[in-house]
Amino acid sequence: MRFARRLGSLGSPLAALLLAGQAVMGINLDINSADSIKNAAATAAYDMMSYYQGNQSGQIPGKLPGTWWEGGAMFMTLIQYWHWTGDPSYNPVTIQGMLWQKGEYNDYMPANWSSYLGNDDQVFWGLAAMTGAELNFPSQPDAPSWLELAQGVFNTQVPRWDPNTCHGGLRWQIFTYQAGYNQKNAISNGGLFQLAARLARYTNNQTYADWAEKIWDWSTSVPLVNINTSTWNIADLVTVESDCQAASDIQWTYNYGTYISGAAYMYNFTNGSQKWKDRLDGLLKPTYSTFFPAQYGGDTMSEVSCEPVNTCDRNMICFKGFLSSWLTFTSLIAPYTYNDILPKLQKSAQAAANSCTGGDDGEHCGISWVENKFDGHSGLEEQMAALSIFSSNMVAFQSKNKAPLTADTGGNSTSNPNAGLGDSSSHEQDGLTKPITAADRAGAGIVTAIFVSGWVGMVSWMVLER
Repeated sequence: MRFARRLGSLGSPLAALLLAGQAVMGINLDINSADSIKNAAATAAYDMMSYYQGNQSGQIPGKLPGTWWEGGAMFMTLIQYWHWTGDPSYNPVTIQGMLWQKGEYNDYMPANWSSYLGNDDQVFWGLAAMTGAELNFPSQPDAPSWLELAQGVFNTQVPRWDPNTCHGGLRWQIFTYQAGYNQKNAISNGGLFQLAARLARYTNNQTYADWAEKIWDWSTSVPLVNINTSTWNIADLVTVESDCQAASDIQWTYNYGTYISGAAYMYNFTNGSQKWKDRLDGLLKPTYSTFFPAQYGGDTMSEVSCEPVNTCDRNMICFKGFLSSWLTFTSLIAPYTYNDILPKLQKSAQAAANSCTGGDDGEHCGISWVENKFDGHSGLEEQMAALSIFSSNMVAFQSKNKAPLTADTGGNSTSNPNAGLGDSSSHEQDGLTKPITAADRAGAGIVTAIFVSGWVGMVSWMVLER
C-alpha cells in the first residue's frame, strides 16, 4: 500500500509532501493482488476525504456542504474500508463525526437538521452505526455504542409507520410541510427493512424480525417491490393520493441493494429458509440484468437511469457504492451467492480504476465505470463509490468467516433497546390516529433527493439538496 496514504490523519504535512512528489497518473489495479486493491482503496479514500472539512477548526464534524445524509454514507464507507484493509487512518475522524451528529436522544435526529430530514436521511446514519456494531469498529467508552445508535434510529422510525394511508408503509418525509410527505418510497421502507433485519440477526430478537417481515409484506403489497411478475422490479416510490398504486418505476441501484441486503440478513437469521432464499434470488436476478448491462459484458455496474444520459446528481453518484458493499456482505451471509457476486465486484472495480485519471493528481475517479476511462466528472461522491467497490474486493482474500458479527459470534457492541424513546419530536403525529405505545417502538432511510410529481404520462424530477 502506498505509504503516504497511510500516514495518520488527513492533512498530514508529511503525507502532503510525499504526495506532491509523486508522478502517478491513474490507479493501477491488479484485482488478483490484495496489496494492489488496498492501494487503490487508500488512494480513493484519501481523495474522498480531501473534500471533507468537518474535522477542521470552526467546522461541523460529520456535516458535508449542502448535504447531511451523505455524512452518514461516507462514514459507513470508511468503516467498511477499515474493516477490509486494516487501515485505521480515518477512524478518529469517523468516530468524531458519527458521535457529533447522533442527536440528544442517540437517534440521529440532531437539533440543527432534524426539522427538514427525511426518513431516508436518518436511516443512513443508522445503517452506518449498525455497520460499526457488526464489524466491531472502535468505540468510545463514554459514548453510546454503535448498536445503541442503530436501535435509536429504529425506535424513532417505527412510530412513523402509517397504517391510515395505503394500509401501512413509511412516508418519505417525516413532517407534513416537507415536499414528498405524500409519497412512500423504496429507500425509506427498504432502509427500515434492512435495519430491522440486521438488528434481528445481531441481537437474535424476534421483534426486529417481525418488523422486517411486516415491511417486506407491505412493500410487496403495493408496486414498490413487484413480486407478482417475473421482473421483481423495485419502483422508486408510490403516491399516497393513488392509494400507493401509482408508482415511479425508475430503477436505482441502492433501492435494489437495500432490499437485497435485508433479504440476505433474513435468510441468514432464519438459517437459510427457502422463503427468504426465494426472495433473495428474486431480487438478485433483475439486479444482475439491469445494473450490469449485457452490452458491457454483464459484469460491470452502471447507474442505468442517469449515466447514459449524463443526468446523475450528487446523490445518484453515490448509489453504486452502496450496492457494491451490500452485495459483498450478501455474499458472506448467504454464501451460495458468492460465486455469482465476486466476478461482478472484480470487473466493476477494474473498470472503476480505469476511470480514475482525473483531477490535479491524475487519480480522481469519474461517475461512469462502463466507459473504462475518466468521464470528466469528479467529486466526493465519485470517490466514495470507487472506494466502496475497491475495498469490497478484499472479500476474495478474507476468510469466509469474515461475515458481519452478531452478539453471539464476537460482536462487542452493547444493546440499549430503549434508545431514542424519549425523542417525542422525532415523528409527525398529524394524520396518525393510533397512539404510539412502547410496544410499537422499533425503525429506516436516504435522500432519494427526487420529488416526483405528475403521474399521468410523465415523471418530473426536482432535486432536493439536503
